[in-house]
Amino acid sequence: MGEVLADAFEVFRDPRRAAQWGAVLLALAGGWLLTRKPGRLHAAGGWVGDLAERLWRPGAIVLLALLAAAALALAGWPHAGPQMLAVLAASLAAVRLLLYLLRRGMNPGPLLDAFEHTVSGVIWAVVALYLLGWLGPARDLLDGLALSFGETRFSLLDLLTIVVVVALLLLAAGLLSRLLERRVMAAGEVSIGVRVGVAKVLRFTLVLLALLVGLNIVGVNLTSLAVFSGALGVGIGFGLQRIASNFISGFILIMDRSIRPGDVITVGDSFGWVKELNARYVVVRSRDGVETLIPNENLITSEVINWSYSDKAVRLKVPVQVSYDDDPIRAMDLLVEVGRGHPRVEDAPAPVARLMGFGDSGIELELRVWIDDPQEGVNNIRSELNVEIWKAFKREGITIPYPQRDLHLRSLPAGWHGHAGPAPD
Repeated sequence: MGEVLADAFEVFRDPRRAAQWGAVLLALAGGWLLTRKPGRLHAAGGWVGDLAERLWRPGAIVLLALLAAAALALAGWPHAGPQMLAVLAASLAAVRLLLYLLRRGMNPGPLLDAFEHTVSGVIWAVVALYLLGWLGPARDLLDGLALSFGETRFSLLDLLTIVVVVALLLLAAGLLSRLLERRVMAAGEVSIGVRVGVAKVLRFTLVLLALLVGLNIVGVNLTSLAVFSGALGVGIGFGLQRIASNFISGFILIMDRSIRPGDVITVGDSFGWVKELNARYVVVRSRDGVETLIPNENLITSEVINWSYSDKAVRLKVPVQVSYDDDPIRAMDLLVEVGRGHPRVEDAPAPVARLMGFGDSGIELELRVWIDDPQEGVNNIRSELNVEIWKAFKREGITIPYPQRDLHLRSLPAGWHGHAGPAPD
């Protein structure tokens, strides 16, 4: 037994054999590690679990590749293979991390898809240049393509650096604004209008700060932006006037709480409830499922009917006529019964009927009822009440009159004698 152990230890005294056994052990450990799942991190849920699911395999490959490179170096067999594997795995982890952050910080859509393809392409292009040994020459080439403005030299490499730094800071600002927006929107003691306003202001402020800080980091003198700011002001005064007006009107709507998400409004021919308040427009969804984008400026300058501004109680008027041969009192009682029998009509204030006047064709009556759910529709309840009024009048023998018109003949054509035959002598 002792001789067997001695032979085993003798094997590990040879660096080459030790390196071989170390490679075998690393392969076994790597296979075991890659088949395992990060149970605790994944069970944690949320962003921690999502990141663990995306990054643990590339991270394990990087760790194993570095250990293999160190073992080969100690054995006197340095090899570039493990290092290349570590670079590829680290690049895969970077791509997964940035794509995850993009999806967390941006809304789904074509812009997000374009960003994902761009980020993946740039990272893999840099990795390919590094592995081929062309990264240094490519950097020198980009730095050589430059323009000079007096004492200032600006190269294509500087432009790419600015784009990358500003994009990363904008991504961080988007993530932070999303986090703060969720915290603000969860504050139930604050009204929805104030919450939306604070969230929009926070997002705009963070994006602006990220842009300014990014430009300052890459060496752009912010004082030189004064001329650009003046030109931008002139542009806003002319070409961007409507855009700036809609943007400012959006903040006014949010802060004065005249229109809030969930309100039922009528603007011109558009009727529905407010689904979203955006920086440039308001989304109004009708009962037909059609979403109308109304510019914020129109809501400031035009007349807006807000059916639920202070509360959602709304009074509806349903006009109807009855014949002069019928009893208007009985017809008014039937109107009140119809109003009380509808499930959407409020008991207080109670439905009432009014005699509004005596028209050319009949007696003009009006049913007045209150509802507290205008978001469920207004015209549909009018239609339902009219149908019930028709049924009640038919059951009681009350007539809804036809329009009556009197025809007065002031003169007859020459030679016209009617249909009774020849004219008398």
